[in-house]
Amino acid sequence: MPELLFPLDSNKKFTEQEKIGHNRWHPDIPAAVTVKPGDSFRVHCREWFDGAIHNDDSADDILNAPLTTVHTLSGPFAVEGAQPGDLLIVDILDLGPIPQEDSGPLAGQGWGYTGIFPRDNGGGFLTEQFPDAYKAVWDFAGQTATSRHVPHVKFTGIVHPGLMGTAPSHALLGKWNTREAALIATDPDRVPPLALPPEPRDAILGTLSGADFDRVAAEAARTAPPRENGGNQDIKNLTKGSRVFYPVFVDGANLSVGDLHFSQGDGEITFCGAIEMGGFIDLRVDIIKGGMETYGVSENAIFMPGNTDPQYSEWLAFSGTSVTLDGEQRYLDSQLAYQRACLHAIDYLTKFGYSPEQAYLLLGAAPIEGRLSGVVDIPNSCATVYLPTAIFDFPIAPSASGPVKIDPGMGAPHSAR
Repeated sequence: MPELLFPLDSNKKFTEQEKIGHNRWHPDIPAAVTVKPGDSFRVHCREWFDGAIHNDDSADDILNAPLTTVHTLSGPFAVEGAQPGDLLIVDILDLGPIPQEDSGPLAGQGWGYTGIFPRDNGGGFLTEQFPDAYKAVWDFAGQTATSRHVPHVKFTGIVHPGLMGTAPSHALLGKWNTREAALIATDPDRVPPLALPPEPRDAILGTLSGADFDRVAAEAARTAPPRENGGNQDIKNLTKGSRVFYPVFVDGANLSVGDLHFSQGDGEITFCGAIEMGGFIDLRVDIIKGGMETYGVSENAIFMPGNTDPQYSEWLAFSGTSVTLDGEQRYLDSQLAYQRACLHAIDYLTKFGYSPEQAYLLLGAAPIEGRLSGVVDIPNSCATVYLPTAIFDFPIAPSASGPVKIDPGMGAPHSAR
């Protein structure tokens, strides 16, 4: 096992640990650990809400989830010799739930969760159709997930870090804050908001204190969106065996990681659409000097996916086009087309007995595949969502005998204001 360089004690809060991570992006957050090119090491990661979501049959914790506290990131890890303009090579050697803990109160201790966030506290991909808070708890058995809230489903998770990236430079951070503030200004009262500006409240900034803490907390970027440094990309294929090439913007690169997922469908469509968990990740790092210019990777990571994904041979695919629910034509709107494909899949699954919310939670958590299938045929783009049929314990393909009627069980816990 690689040396554990960032330990977390499950009995302590994230801010009470031996090493303190962070939940904002800023170049002045000090490195927690320094490693050398070629080093392999283990990192413990806390679930993104640091234990605020519980293994129960209520969605009140999703309704009131403290979004200003996320994400709880482990790091930064400085890599000796890394300089702006280099590419940082990160190999994902292994990852999984919290080691040696198969039961307990923290997500990752034998269980994880998926949430539909309410419209006024984060929202989601289909927030207009699903404005309230719902939750599904998933139990782990090896690499397999099942849920009392979405019965008759069993699948192998594609474990991966939802969030990993390098620190921005001061110039890049300023660019982020400027462009996101301009977007917010176009509709400042929108719910959910168009973007998340810097928020000093609940900031965790490693070992910073005093005036430095106050300055950085006022400037630091929130970790919710993906950006040029990687960040919260939520790419389910960044799993074991993946090699990622990150742009380096500061001396040392200052790599951070967190938001581990037991499984996820393409798009993480409920916002908290993956199966969230705490756990461990084993990494190896190296450097390509001057790699950003050499390979034209001036922004956004490139990666080689791992080869440990579960293998499904049969799928049921749903398509959607860029026409709104009330019949308005949009021009090549691929996001809208994917929304419509997901809504078609949700509507289909309700014919077997699932509630729309159960189906929505399933599409976020299970290893569905989403594709932009046509982006040139004006005015309609076409997007598709592929649902693996083997995850169900009943047939889901259309047949002359009609859909099987399943017992949907207790359903997904619901909380509304």
